[in-house]
Amino acid sequence: MKFGRLGHQKGITLIVGLIMLVLITLMVTMAFTLSTTNLKSVGNMQFRNESIAAGNKAVEQMVDTYFGSTMSSVPPAQTITYDINNDGTSDYSAAVAAPVCLQATKMAATSTIPCDPLYPLLCPTSNYNTLWDIDVIVNDSVSGSSVHMHQGVRKVLTQLQCNSMCPPASGTPCS
Repeated sequence: MKFGRLGHQKGITLIVGLIMLVLITLMVTMAFTLSTTNLKSVGNMQFRNESIAAGNKAVEQMVDTYFGSTMSSVPPAQTITYDINNDGTSDYSAAVAAPVCLQATKMAATSTIPCDPLYPLLCPTSNYNTLWDIDVIVNDSVSGSSVHMHQGVRKVLTQLQCNSMCPPASGTPCS
């Protein structure tokens, strides 16, 4: 047996082993950090998508409630809360501003039938295409995030409705 050659080793195997251990540790740490970052990113996207869904639901509720055939006044501003996960607590709060009439355009006459004053909604010459802007800000109580969105809504109004709810910017009534 040759025991004399053991004395010539300088510990290079130990140094290479330690370098490999450090490199493996760095790779595991980087993989953990990347997976945590991806998880946070996906969570934020979920909060954003839920906030947008709550805002869309608030707009739909506003349109269903106030923009029917008997619309007589501009809908009021309101705050609507939603419990997305059905745990009994409000997760999202949607602040819906009072809708703003942006534009009123007189509809072109499409019929030669005379207008019946008892049914003004059937008179195409007395109707106006109006464009409304609904502004919604949704706040998430869990993540603290906020989403601001606008939704346009088209509504046909009679001349009387148009004059009371949607006067043009110049201040002159719809005519």
